[in-house]
Amino acid sequence: MTTAIPVYTDISRRHDFVLLFDVTDGNPNGDPDAGNLPRVDPETMQGLMTDVAIKRKVRDFVDVAQGDQGRYKIYVQSGGEALNAIHRRAYEALDLKSTGAKQNKDDIDKARAWMCQNFYDIRMFGAVMTTGVNCGQVRGPLQITFARSLDTIVPLDVSITRVAVTREEDAKIVVAEDTGEGKSGKQTEMGRKSLVPYGLYRAHGFFNPHFAARTGVTNDDLALFWQALPQMWDLDRSASRGMIACRGLYIFTHESPLGNAPAHTLFETIKIRLNDGVTTPRHFSDYSVIVPEQETMPDGVTIERLAG
Repeated sequence: MTTAIPVYTDISRRHDFVLLFDVTDGNPNGDPDAGNLPRVDPETMQGLMTDVAIKRKVRDFVDVAQGDQGRYKIYVQSGGEALNAIHRRAYEALDLKSTGAKQNKDDIDKARAWMCQNFYDIRMFGAVMTTGVNCGQVRGPLQITFARSLDTIVPLDVSITRVAVTREEDAKIVVAEDTGEGKSGKQTEMGRKSLVPYGLYRAHGFFNPHFAARTGVTNDDLALFWQALPQMWDLDRSASRGMIACRGLYIFTHESPLGNAPAHTLFETIKIRLNDGVTTPRHFSDYSVIVPEQETMPDGVTIERLAG
């Protein structure tokens, strides 16, 4: 007897999804070009969070949850092994030459397949592995947009003090030669902290079954991704990020691998509005999220609510 898998974990189908999360008194994604202030659209002052930042959290969750298993290693790691060294491991495992005249397209294809088989983020998100030791390029089946806040945000840059001095010479007591009186050194040092008082962010994503077949994605891989989206925020806590929480995950699954409706029309069925009388949102309860019923979905499309 076989157990039926949920349709939203079926890799032979197309999936589109909406992810909602909010941040309170934290910096969800600092902009290095703006002194690490929270990213914003300068025309609308809506907050932004990059797809790279979202995928970083997915990678970290998978690494903690399944990283000790062979197929779930993470390719893009901070402070980890150099990428060319990882590429070389593929050639060594396959007993192939990683450089020189004997390297050919067949060897690169074999190395690319090995990388897909062993690294979760490569087969899900794709990768460019043509740096030095060539393992080819992979177009991943799972793509995510930038997240954008529903309303304008006001990035704050707050001054803070630390009751500890960095340099020894700053803490020394200086004695004046003429009076012999001592002057104490620095007692505190100043710092800054960037934050968003509150913002509700929305991101969209897409799963392409045709690319999944090429990279070797399994139903378990996709199920792990759906598990990561609501839970990954709890593994990424820090004082600078404040309180970030998943507020909604809505998956549209198509019967046809080509899709039964355009993604943007499905996304538009999930409507979010400020409650009456609220001018400055400071909590998720200040919003109402309207999710369509299954009966209103286009033929061949099902909707699943995994969070929210």
